[in-house]
Amino acid sequence: MLRGATRTLLQRGVLPMSAAYLAAGWGLLQFASWATDWWQLSSSLVTGTLTVWLLLLPAVIFFAWRRGAPEAEAPAAVAAPAAAPAAAARSLAVLPFVNLGSSAEDAYLSDGISDEILAALTRVEGLRVASRTSSFAYRGRDQDVRTIGRQLSVESVLEGTVQRSGGRLRVTTRLVNVADGYHLWSARYDKEMADVFAIEDEIAEKVARVLRVLLRGHGASGLPRVPRTDVRAYEYYLRGRQFFAASRLKSLRFAREMFEHALEIDPDYALAHTAVVETIAMECMYYPACGADIRDAERASARALELDPELPEAHSARAAMLFVQTRFTEAEQEFQAALRLEPRSFDALYVYARMCFQLGRTEDAARLFEDACAVQEDYQAAFFAAQSHESLGQTDAAVRMYERALGVAEAHMQLNPDDARAATMRAVALCRTGRRAEGLEWAERAVAIDPEDAGVRYNAACLYALAGDADRALAWLEDAVRAGFANVEWIARDPDLASLRGDPRVQALLDAHGGSAPGPDAPNPGLAPARAGGQG
Repeated sequence: MLRGATRTLLQRGVLPMSAAYLAAGWGLLQFASWATDWWQLSSSLVTGTLTVWLLLLPAVIFFAWRRGAPEAEAPAAVAAPAAAPAAAARSLAVLPFVNLGSSAEDAYLSDGISDEILAALTRVEGLRVASRTSSFAYRGRDQDVRTIGRQLSVESVLEGTVQRSGGRLRVTTRLVNVADGYHLWSARYDKEMADVFAIEDEIAEKVARVLRVLLRGHGASGLPRVPRTDVRAYEYYLRGRQFFAASRLKSLRFAREMFEHALEIDPDYALAHTAVVETIAMECMYYPACGADIRDAERASARALELDPELPEAHSARAAMLFVQTRFTEAEQEFQAALRLEPRSFDALYVYARMCFQLGRTEDAARLFEDACAVQEDYQAAFFAAQSHESLGQTDAAVRMYERALGVAEAHMQLNPDDARAATMRAVALCRTGRRAEGLEWAERAVAIDPEDAGVRYNAACLYALAGDADRALAWLEDAVRAGFANVEWIARDPDLASLRGDPRVQALLDAHGGSAPGPDAPNPGLAPARAGGQG
């Protein structure tokens, strides 16, 4: 304990500065004594000098302590504008950690560690965290962190490196104040690969501790429990999350394969069971003809909740599964359970909003989509928030969210230029904000990216309907239905197809597939269904 206290005093510079002060004071006393003898002065000169010297000693020690305060304990002392200490870290971006390993295959590990830390920090109350979509767009870019922070409109940035060598793992990280580049906190970890969970926990906890000071006591609450497992299972889980984020049918199947490998190693890994449920729910939502067996999701969901009934992700995934089965009452109960356990769960907020939107509970949907956007930036959440506001006649709010969705979609496509769904939402947002020609151009690009996707063709129909080109809109709509877009209730209620409502060809299409035009109070489901989970 004594060694620790001494080390702290040395780190803060208290001992060196105090020693220098004592030495200088001793010299001054010697001079005062000599001067008293030489010029026959009053001895009170020495007494007065000694008194002042001793009185100033505590002030010098206090100054040294404050001046040498470590960044993690005294971030408010950063050389930043005096009016902003409490707000200096209210927003944060987690950049993708750089893979320094000898194998490019280790990139999934550096990305996975970054993702887990980002997910933990999104749950810190009072903190806005830039989405993975935005921050990961800077992967591989040689830019100053202050420039990146300003472009992402955040006050602090967490960056780091990951290097694996055999069974050893080295992680270095630093939290930087964007205003002046000052390091608020930094650390290096050299541990066994099996300690990766502890490393993630400690980084998130230390960052939250720094932010707690800046947020005046509200920064460290809300950090999630990180389920532990065999590190080999965790590696498969991280690989699966990378495939899952791509949202394509093939990538979803690869993701499920990775999650099942994780479960072969650790059958009691609740988070991997939950990921299987999410993957099947997404397959059913996006690709209803893919043949995914919802019974597998039922079994995985029951096992996840048996293993960890307090795991928010398990309730959120089960809710998504129930949603795609149209078991709405049960789904709502699970969404609410997930949000009781974790009020800042993006997945629960987003998919719950999707369900409310589809059921015509538009005010609830708008609120939930906005809440999801407050947790992390996501082009889909912003887009559907805009459509919700539009359905409610809230034009200003709708335009604001369309513009927000457009900005996030553009950033997303810098990292994922082949994402046809993002391209279609970008196209609609452009049309809704008055840039119709550019929007139609992006609709064509979306179809070129993935011409086989029925949802992309359907959204192209919506865009041409918005542009007033009924013939092309109907051609795309019929093409989408032939390709497998069979959600006739969605077609019947979509506000983007309002200009086609009186066309007998549309009614014939609906009649042929068992649908009908909606009444005036029918709910507005918007575009083709979005995915159920993931980080965007």
